[in-house]
Amino acid sequence: MNISIHPCLWVDNNAQEVAEFYCSIFPNSQLLSSNPMATVFKLNEQRMMCLNGNSQSKFNESVSMVITCETRQEIDHFWNKFSDGGIEGRCGWITDKFGFSWQVVPSILGSLMRDPVKAPKTMYAFMQMKKFDIETLVSASNS
Repeated sequence: MNISIHPCLWVDNNAQEVAEFYCSIFPNSQLLSSNPMATVFKLNEQRMMCLNGNSQSKFNESVSMVITCETRQEIDHFWNKFSDGGIEGRCGWITDKFGFSWQVVPSILGSLMRDPVKAPKTMYAFMQMKKFDIETLVSASNS
């Protein structure tokens, strides 16, 4: 069985603009097709679709995309792109200029949170942050 599952974002009649913006941010990304109803694209090889809708449906934080980053430079890249016209949230959350929520998270966070000794210190540190700072998280977890 070869089943494909991919997200579909209902946007405000600007599907191609949204897809082009996202493709400009992620490596290995491309527009696959576009028509008046929808734009299909890949972000870092993940197939996605934007559907032209209307302003009656709005995004909220109950659905978001998580971007796992290895380095501070990667976090900075995504944070800077999404914050341009967007809204910075706490704990790595950011809402882009189209109203969609992203979580820009360091890959090390999972291992720090699994350690019962480091988890409370790590959580306290990241609760103070907007954009995650890997060095501060590691330092706090080791204190």
